[in-house]
Amino acid sequence: MTDVAPDPAAHPPSSVKLMNLPNALTVLRLAVVPVFAVLLLQDGGVDDADRYWATLVFGLAIITDRYDGMIARRTGQVTEFGKLADPIADKALTGTALIGLSVLELLPWWVTLVILVREVGVTLLRFWVIRHGVIAASRGGKLKTVVQALAIGLYILPLTGLLATARWWVMAAAVLLTVLTGLDYVYRALTLRQTSARAMRAAAARRSAGPTGAGGTRTDTAA
Repeated sequence: MTDVAPDPAAHPPSSVKLMNLPNALTVLRLAVVPVFAVLLLQDGGVDDADRYWATLVFGLAIITDRYDGMIARRTGQVTEFGKLADPIADKALTGTALIGLSVLELLPWWVTLVILVREVGVTLLRFWVIRHGVIAASRGGKLKTVVQALAIGLYILPLTGLLATARWWVMAAAVLLTVLTGLDYVYRALTLRQTSARAMRAAAARRSAGPTGAGGTRTDTAA
């Protein structure tokens, strides 16, 4: 299957230390979530300085999200903890930002709900199919992540006038990409489960038939 890529995250080495740089970045991202929430919601979000600081913290946290997984894969430091904590940290940061913006009445609640339902649903799908394989991130998924982070960052900033109008269009694009890539992920996850189940049944049948096959001839594993 062309859209399923081999990934160390599917079978992390047991000898990898739990305390490593990628995991430290993930924990740091989790730790700054409450700090970000306080800065965003403090004084009802009317203090521009707090909003700028909240934007800075959000941006730095997004950067750690970009690099912790990449470092883990390139250096062979993937761990079970990282596999579990990384998506939790991502959703905690994004969810806190979206909910905070809706509480401040800067972002409609329906936008927050659509994005959160998609993000939580995809995270659950990842755990549902992880024993069957890892679905490689599509170009649409990567674009969604960038546009979504940009849109949230623009809403955190205390913008007015034309810039405030422009960020609405960026958020609209983020919502559209969120829905479309979510549907694509559901399709690919279901396809992976089905093909994996068939492959496992075929392998079990070959094992039960013996090394020469049921008819006494050599089984062709290249088929």
